[in-house]
Amino acid sequence: MRVQRFWSIIALLFGFIYFALPLIGTLEFSLRARRGVYSLDAYRSVLSDPQFRETFTYSIVMAIFTIFVGALIVVPTAYWVRLKLPRLRPVVEFITLLPLVIPPIVIVFGYIRLYNTSSFLPMTGSVTGTNLLLLLGYTTLSLPYMYRAVDTGLRTLDVATLTEAAQSLGAGWFTIIARLILPNVLVAVLSGAFITFAIVIGEFVLASLLNRPAFGPYMQLVGANKAYEPAALAVIAFSIAWICMGLIQLVTRFSKHTKAQR
Repeated sequence: MRVQRFWSIIALLFGFIYFALPLIGTLEFSLRARRGVYSLDAYRSVLSDPQFRETFTYSIVMAIFTIFVGALIVVPTAYWVRLKLPRLRPVVEFITLLPLVIPPIVIVFGYIRLYNTSSFLPMTGSVTGTNLLLLLGYTTLSLPYMYRAVDTGLRTLDVATLTEAAQSLGAGWFTIIARLILPNVLVAVLSGAFITFAIVIGEFVLASLLNRPAFGPYMQLVGANKAYEPAALAVIAFSIAWICMGLIQLVTRFSKHTKAQR
């Protein structure tokens, strides 16, 4: 028992060192913008850059829309598959996992080929159309995480009984999904939403090739032209990702605590 505990501690320390040392080194380098002393000059330079605010705001807005569209697609689909089409679950799960296999560059080149200015639907010829393509691309990339989260949430529910009870009271399908299913899987949706947010904030390929002012291409642009600011941006991006992970844990624990009280 003691030997097993010893090796567990060693593995934990190794994992901590493996992940923490690069972050600590990046943080330390980002504070060396002023010669001879530690300072926040690199962070001050980044945060005062109008392009940083523009790209970061754009990515936040796109993340919000991506979460909304993803939830709008995934929640009814996962509910219907579990209720009416349980035999198709493996097929649907396979389809939702395809974005993990197909590289984003393949997706974006498909968009450009199908929706360029000479096609039957020239979406890349306007800002609105290009933003819509980027939104659809982000939704596709987040699909595996959002679907898995919602499907896991639905496993804890007796979907058939809830649906029969709601229908016996005269509720329609929209009412069942909006007022019965969605509130019960809201924690799962939030878990998928935080992961989606982190993906959208750091995504580079789709936004770059569609030429949209997103945060990912901005980080690459700064990294190609400056020294200390890229390290500061990396720390900011990692902080956002860790905050999202922390919020997932917080929401999950709050959900378990609420269920225990009931």
